Amino acid sequence: MHSKLPDVGTTIFSRMSALAAQHNALNLSQGFPDFDAPLALREALAEAVMEGHNQYAPMTGLPSLREQLALQLHLHRGVTADAETEITVLPGATEGIFCTIMACVGRGDEVIVLDPSYDSYAPSITMAGGHPVHVALSAESFAPDWDAIADAITARTRMIIINTPHNPTGTIWSDDDFRQLETLSQEHGLLVCSDEVYEHLVFDGDQHRSVLQYPGLRERAFALFSFGKTFSVTGWKTGYCVAPAGLSAELRKVHQFVAFVAVTPVQQAVARFLEAEPQYPAQLAADYQQRRDMFCSALAASRFRLTPSRGTYFQLLDYSEISDLPDLQLCEQWTEEVGIASIPISVFYRKPPAQQVLRFCFAKREEVLLEAAERLCKI
Repeated sequence: MHSKLPDVGTTIFSRMSALAAQHNALNLSQGFPDFDAPLALREALAEAVMEGHNQYAPMTGLPSLREQLALQLHLHRGVTADAETEITVLPGATEGIFCTIMACVGRGDEVIVLDPSYDSYAPSITMAGGHPVHVALSAESFAPDWDAIADAITARTRMIIINTPHNPTGTIWSDDDFRQLETLSQEHGLLVCSDEVYEHLVFDGDQHRSVLQYPGLRERAFALFSFGKTFSVTGWKTGYCVAPAGLSAELRKVHQFVAFVAVTPVQQAVARFLEAEPQYPAQLAADYQQRRDMFCSALAASRFRLTPSRGTYFQLLDYSEISDLPDLQLCEQWTEEVGIASIPISVFYRKPPAQQVLRFCFAKREEVLLEAAERLCKI
């Protein structure tokens, strides 16, 4: 049969998690916490189920949740969004990104993707009939190369996909980056798909900047967010998209035929929790920074080189002084022999540069991080 994605196999995240389970290794590969969500949130889900909130929600999401999300946007970003026409609740940000691309990208359209990039972007573009145009971030700083991005824009460029805080590098965009994007997108009429699922995980007193805070971007952007990342419930697969009414209408046309709705009791639980604990997301950064600092400090005696992550719950480690092996081969070898699983950064590129870097997830319990660091220090 003809495959729409002939070059796509099982994702590296599934592969490495399976390998970690096979060898009983510490799994610092796939990005999910190994600790519980807030008790009040879990109790709210149980209550929602037992109260009978188990049938279809409205296609765009429960009104009570969309209203709470509008309040959250104003509280944390100073952004005003219409809960009825501009906020859509979705079964995860990945589905939202897919629907965004399917709604806006047609056959022959080009979409700029900044490598290293999350692995769902390019396949979604391909399935929409578009062409992903890969532009590498700066090799050392992983900052956007605005000259290269400008050079990649053609008459067929329809959209650019951005991600901040950035998976896998842990970098965050500056105000100047957003100003540059604002100028380019207005000059060339580009739509923007902004993956902001790690919005609350920004460290060292810095702040998350959203496309929603820039007027020239607000009118042409889809901003995607994730409850899974914010509330440590990745298995709940629920998120939301904020976009102008016209763009939201196009997104919803696709969403209704992909998943139709997000899970009703999950929406009910999140709405109740946010109403009771509106400031909960604001305390996440301090907790995750403590985990990051613990992990990095415990690696001080190792032969790895690192710069502490500025955002997300991922830390890059440069192993160039330890081994010359390709990163994928080394990941598999260390999972089997050292008992610790990570992710090779090369899989996030179309054309990987000559880097020797692995990604480790520090959304783990203290004892797991310390044990992982101890094993890494012995290499």
